[in-house]
Amino acid sequence: MAGNGLPSLGRVKLSDLLASEGIPSDSYKLSVSTLSQSIAQYSAAIIQFSSSDASLLRSCLESARLYFYQKPSFPTADMNIIHTSDSREWCKTSGYYADSQLWQEIYDFRPGLTPIEPSNGIEFPPAGLPDIFPLLGKASRVILDAVGFYLNLRSSPFNDILDNVPLRNREISSSVLSVCCHARPSFQHHNHLTPTTEDAQLVMFSDHDHQIDKSLISLVKPDKPGLHIRDINGRWIILDNDLGPRDAIIYTGLALYQATAGYINPAMHRTDIGNLQDNIYGRCSLAFKLMPKSMTSLSCSEMTAAGHGVEAQFQIPVTVDDFMQRSHPTDQLFTRGSFPSFSFPTAQEGSLKALTRRRKSNSRCKPLPPSKRLRLEAQRVLKVRVQDIADKRGVKLKFCNLKDCESHIHTVDSPCANIRMKIGWPQGVPFVHPHDLPNKAKIGFLEAYEPGWTATHDMELHLIDSGQASQHSAN
Repeated sequence: MAGNGLPSLGRVKLSDLLASEGIPSDSYKLSVSTLSQSIAQYSAAIIQFSSSDASLLRSCLESARLYFYQKPSFPTADMNIIHTSDSREWCKTSGYYADSQLWQEIYDFRPGLTPIEPSNGIEFPPAGLPDIFPLLGKASRVILDAVGFYLNLRSSPFNDILDNVPLRNREISSSVLSVCCHARPSFQHHNHLTPTTEDAQLVMFSDHDHQIDKSLISLVKPDKPGLHIRDINGRWIILDNDLGPRDAIIYTGLALYQATAGYINPAMHRTDIGNLQDNIYGRCSLAFKLMPKSMTSLSCSEMTAAGHGVEAQFQIPVTVDDFMQRSHPTDQLFTRGSFPSFSFPTAQEGSLKALTRRRKSNSRCKPLPPSKRLRLEAQRVLKVRVQDIADKRGVKLKFCNLKDCESHIHTVDSPCANIRMKIGWPQGVPFVHPHDLPNKAKIGFLEAYEPGWTATHDMELHLIDSGQASQHSAN
């Protein structure tokens, strides 16, 4: 992974992720590849909005600064500012609340619950929230569909668990747009304490004090750097140090991890407030969380239908309400290790033409036949993916004979059924050494353990096929 990984967080234009009818364009596949690889390495990516949308986001951030700046130094005791820790209220938060221990203030905008106009005629909420909510909601759905394409799922595979668009009569949005402010100096004065850099890092950067959102996708637009995330190698990196005016951060949540049977890891993140002592506004951000509906269930049926191996812990659907109220210790999260390497050039490396030029420069190297390429890929995945899963579960791989196993895969009490279930072997694929699988079964095997393998290799295989065909015609 290190050799083929992105050197930094992937950056993709939102417009390039918009799907259209028919065969996906090269630009769409390249953008999905960059997005997916960035999510695989960092559980996050940078999304670029249009200039007009970026202006709207910037205006809302300016309004957020003024909204929090005009708040009292610290609200009086009779004001309802403390955010309830009751997990049953996960889809009912609305309006202003605060966490004095983390020096954080939040205003939640939730359509169907949050009044658009001020109810008391005195306090006005941050401006532009009714316009920002659908903008970020649509962007989050586009990103979610791109992830589905990468996993080779059907179109819009998560629509059944998302809110109606638009909401129906008396419906309350499960998704929420939060306007956040960290470390506003006047807010900190209630304890007569202004955090030093050392204090802030102690509070925010303790070993156990990271966060994992329970969303499907979270989309964040900050006004100052400070958001850190843990990458696949366990290193904490800053995400928003060089964001442009059109850029925003997206990262994955626990609900997506559950719905994809652990194929998409949730992002662990934390916020640095140690450099805000001299800033009168603190650090403001817009955070949209795309959430599943409370009355639905998180099921891996889409993953199963696409031929992916699903571990036993993901095979039973869980209601969203129960999932949101349940604690999820990070040391108990199932991880599939590294993600597949990608053959698409990244956005930084150039377009399809650049890929073709590189291939022409290496024309002296005869391309491998597709069948041999498949065989080598199957052997690689067996070694770095399947064997790793088997070792973790204490399973000794003992493959069947191809002829005998063609009947085994249709029965639940066959000799290899238990092993296949434990390691997530793809349904319908004989449990034989991948080297001996027919080509079609090899592809099913590769797709199960490296989701999206076909989508990310079909261009390369096409070029190989074309080269091979030209060689035959020359002969």
